[in-house]
Amino acid sequence: MRYEHVCVEAVSCTLPPHVVTSDELEARLAPVYDRLGLPAGRLELMTGIQERRFFDPGTLPGSISAQTVNQMLDESGFDRKHIGGLIHGSVCRDQLEPATASGVHHATQLPQNSLVLDVSNACLGLLNGMVFLANMIEMGQIRAGIVVGTEVGRDLVEGTIDDLLEDSTLTRKSIKNHFASLTIGSGSAAILLCDRKLSKTGHRLLGGSFQTDTSSHELCAGGVEAQKHGDHRPRMQTDSESLLVAGVNLAIPTWEATKTTLGWENEDVNQVFTHQVGKAHRKLLLDRLGLDPALDYPTVERLGNTGAAALPMAWALGIQDQILRDEAKIALLGIGSGLNSLMLGVQW
Repeated sequence: MRYEHVCVEAVSCTLPPHVVTSDELEARLAPVYDRLGLPAGRLELMTGIQERRFFDPGTLPGSISAQTVNQMLDESGFDRKHIGGLIHGSVCRDQLEPATASGVHHATQLPQNSLVLDVSNACLGLLNGMVFLANMIEMGQIRAGIVVGTEVGRDLVEGTIDDLLEDSTLTRKSIKNHFASLTIGSGSAAILLCDRKLSKTGHRLLGGSFQTDTSSHELCAGGVEAQKHGDHRPRMQTDSESLLVAGVNLAIPTWEATKTTLGWENEDVNQVFTHQVGKAHRKLLLDRLGLDPALDYPTVERLGNTGAAALPMAWALGIQDQILRDEAKIALLGIGSGLNSLMLGVQW
């Protein structure tokens, strides 16, 4: 994929108000830890996650997504009349139908002649949405578009804790598949793309590449099992160790293909933003790709794993912290369960 006419006009995020530490989660799990002989601090030790954030109970993702979009448009000063597409790309949605993007479109008062839809692809939904919109801009079908998503992880984390407390069959081995669920946080991010003739920033989306390994599609599975759990809160089962290895193995050819497409070498890259899973994942990923860890902007320690919003949230926060210099070459390194990998290059 190569783009000549697409710019990244704005990236924005919304952080939830409630901070919950890993120590607090482990305090609730004390009966399980005591029975299995697990040391306190294990969750942070394994993942590097000190805390994550949650929205108020019952918060619908679409309501926060609308807030994020409105904030981004207000701050950027971009004229809404140019928006020709709106994609909602997070794992979490308000309902099965209609598309969560429909409610966001209404709440943000975007043009009636906009393409409006949801895109769901685990932790790659927002990056996939960028590609769809960029393709439409490149072909002249629209002049600008927004991809937004909000992950609300409270129910998954609290449902997992309740299950662990009630499961008398848990062992030190079987509990491992539940630890990834305890790393989940909440957050929201939005990205505004436009034709370079409309752009005031000149930040160009250059292109990228994608790869897949669907033989690993069962390593992480999330959904609702109402009969088993007695409620409608989502649950997730993850083989974290196998997923880590398979994901990084897929990232290697994706990064090589991306560099070939963009004409880059590792030495050309000034900044990277990765999907924020945990410290072990970040270290192994950057080591195997041959990228300096100092180029990364980590947020997982304070925000947890926020799914499809994780990478663009880190990007937005990096922009807020003014870490990007003019003409910087930025690599967006996306990996999602399935397994799928999508990597994009931006000229800032």
